[in-house]
Amino acid sequence: MNGPRFNELLALVSRGLMVQTDSRAVRPGEVFVVMPTAGDKAPAFLADALAHGAAWIVADHNLCVPGDMPAAIVRVDDTAEALGQLAEAYHRTREQAMQVIAVTGTNGKTTVAYLLEGLLSACGRTVGVLGTVAYRWPGTSIDANLTTPGCWRLHELFSHMSNAGVDTVVMETSSHALHQKRVAGLEFDAAVLTNLTQDHLDYHGDFESYYQAKNLLFKSYPRADKHKAANADDPYGLRLLGENPEALGFTLKDADAGDNSMLRGTLVESTPKGMVLRMEWEGKCWSLNSGLVGAHNASNLLAAQATALGLGLGPADMQPLAAFTGVPGRLERVANAHGLDVFVDYAHTPDALLNVQRALRDAGFKRLVTVFGCGGNRDRSKRPLMGQAVAQLSDICVLTSDNPRHEDPLEIINDVRPGLAGAKQTVEDADRYAAMVKAVTLLQPGDALLVAGKGHEAYQQVGDVKHPFSDVEAIGRAIREVRG
Repeated sequence: MNGPRFNELLALVSRGLMVQTDSRAVRPGEVFVVMPTAGDKAPAFLADALAHGAAWIVADHNLCVPGDMPAAIVRVDDTAEALGQLAEAYHRTREQAMQVIAVTGTNGKTTVAYLLEGLLSACGRTVGVLGTVAYRWPGTSIDANLTTPGCWRLHELFSHMSNAGVDTVVMETSSHALHQKRVAGLEFDAAVLTNLTQDHLDYHGDFESYYQAKNLLFKSYPRADKHKAANADDPYGLRLLGENPEALGFTLKDADAGDNSMLRGTLVESTPKGMVLRMEWEGKCWSLNSGLVGAHNASNLLAAQATALGLGLGPADMQPLAAFTGVPGRLERVANAHGLDVFVDYAHTPDALLNVQRALRDAGFKRLVTVFGCGGNRDRSKRPLMGQAVAQLSDICVLTSDNPRHEDPLEIINDVRPGLAGAKQTVEDADRYAAMVKAVTLLQPGDALLVAGKGHEAYQQVGDVKHPFSDVEAIGRAIREVRG
């Protein structure tokens, strides 16, 4: 694709020549790749890399370079793809004997990744997980700053996992990462789509572009024989199944996906203590007694099993899923001395808010009080929709700040407020902790309190600064302040 000059560079990189995508990190003699995200700053980044001593420049055919540039120029068709090849050569990724499972979707990625980790570990595998909460494998855990790391970092993490004896990698794969080709140079053995609901339209522009970014995982990345699974209860999952007749569908609603094989689930029982889920696939039936709550978690359990079936596991191997207790920040119960039913969840899209509220409604609580906000510098169109979602199922809606970033929290609240027009009762406070205190004050016996939006995050981002802030710690402190 990229010619003999690029092949020469690949050979050098495979012998240890370092590659950089940040011009500030370049050291004399190294390679600098001018990424597509550089945009109109590319000439400035190039000049900086040269000033730091770059000996090789990898750029597309459109970048103008100085005629007397003191570095070798390697022209390529796609610098993001080229970086993937360079990363694979440097870290020898394809020589690593690891199965790679990609989990994508708007909601449920983290839970499905954790479910797969527990299931595959119970079956004797050594599993590494890359996702929203952390990058971790036996003996190592690194806080995640991106759901899917940058390309070079991703290959580096694969190398560390391989050296630690990992034989299976489960990775959450975001639409941004797929569109930006951060996963270039990797091969996947299995891929699963949990759902596609409104999120990231500030980046993708519309649902079709968002779907096509997700679909790259199924149609564009290597291993045409990889196992594919998708949620037939989601319209985009059903569409994906139609485009991939070899893919395995999973459904709680007895969906029909034509020629696709289907894992069918029935929610036999749903209580505050968990669920009984019955499965049927290719004439075989089995059940799980799970402590997870809600239909959305039943769908997550099906997603994990549909993926595992494609990796060679059978119905008899699925019972370890019954022991799974949950993911930090995903409908996480906050223990307290007063016996209050308080939960923290990462839900930050309209669909996720509906799902988590339904789970608590189905558990039989008297009333539901929900604290929520919307992130700044993100898709503004979903803000009133998030308000509508909370107003639809909560008795008291407590609107506050999330991660405002570079927006005024009060302006974000103004965007959300129209969606709360039909709410039974609303409370507003732009101070997130103060809003939690007000919510605790309103709790009555038999109520459930949901704090939504940030989940496992240990910070609140204001401007470019991430201030220490944990919803779990903050709501615990609010309970002590109000109830003693």
